[in-house]
Amino acid sequence: MNNITKKSFYSFLALYLISSFIFLALAAYWFYTSQVAMEKNANFNKMNNIADIVSSQVIYADMSKEPFTLEKFDYGVVALFDRNKKLLYGKTLQNVDFDKSFYMNNGIFTLVSQRAAEHLKVKYIVVQSSQCVQNIKAIQNKIAYTVVLTAFLIIVIAIFLSYIFLKPLRDKMQEIEEFVKDTTHELNTPITALMMSTSRLKSKKEYDDKIVKNISISTKQLYDIYSSLSFLSFDVKSEKPVELDFKEVVEEDILYFEELLEKKNIALKKSLIECPIVIAPTKAKMLINNLLSNAIKYSNPNSIIKITTTKNSFTIEDEGIGIAKNKLEKIFQRFVRANSYAGGFGVGLSIVEGIIQEYNYSIAIDSKENRGTTITISFLYAKV
Repeated sequence: MNNITKKSFYSFLALYLISSFIFLALAAYWFYTSQVAMEKNANFNKMNNIADIVSSQVIYADMSKEPFTLEKFDYGVVALFDRNKKLLYGKTLQNVDFDKSFYMNNGIFTLVSQRAAEHLKVKYIVVQSSQCVQNIKAIQNKIAYTVVLTAFLIIVIAIFLSYIFLKPLRDKMQEIEEFVKDTTHELNTPITALMMSTSRLKSKKEYDDKIVKNISISTKQLYDIYSSLSFLSFDVKSEKPVELDFKEVVEEDILYFEELLEKKNIALKKSLIECPIVIAPTKAKMLINNLLSNAIKYSNPNSIIKITTTKNSFTIEDEGIGIAKNKLEKIFQRFVRANSYAGGFGVGLSIVEGIIQEYNYSIAIDSKENRGTTITISFLYAKV
């Protein structure tokens, strides 16, 4: 992962995490406040219910002249006081503010009720409970555990999504890096040859056919690289298709590569007849140029290349290194090379496929490793 990809990855991750954590914090706060409000309301109802029960028991005992016994409640502690705030029933309670009806102090909720109406001299029914605070703490703990677990899951999901969403960028950056390396390597060979040949020509100060040929070959290699890059980078769709004879395009390209064929001592056998098609001239040249260039590049010295044209097809066959079966499906992908035998940056067949798809041609490849490759283009379904 290069610096640009890392920066994009961490930026996306940070943005995703920050927004997710803000949403999580707001959701947790809203849930906590709603749960606390519900718990406090439930706590008041429970304490109020206890006061109602006790008051009804006090009134009943007074009116029926039966002995009164203060019931114990699991939820809270109850004490009964007279009008002088003297304890009549229950346990002694501290810090009771008889002027308030419901309040909390030091984590304890206190409810003061006067519903006994001084039956059995009971003026105040006081209920105290700490259960609500304990329940709120339990809610806090549950929310805290849930937030931590959710945050962990968010981090895992964020990393996973970052890798998924940034994978195309990562792959494209890797393709670009490899493309730059391959292009640099491809440019290095002809440029070095040009520099050396020019230097030798200057030092000799006389015409040398071999040096001139090297200069010519290197210049053509540079032009081929430039043509491929220009075809990929610029809009060539504006060029209108015309009717032409593909045989003539092939013959011109053979002359263009004559020096390179001679340098590798490759024999070219051709069987050419008229092949009229409708295509943009530049694209017709790119078809044969890329296919013949690859055939020469991946052919061994002292081998044979066969080129055939019919009324509606073109075939080129070499005795080169061939293509492995597991790579045949990927060779048309841009920047993908079947091997590293002779360099290149994997755009030639991508250009060929693009032209074929544009004009609705069809292409067939038959290749065996160490035996050679045969490529046939059919023009039968070409667009007019």
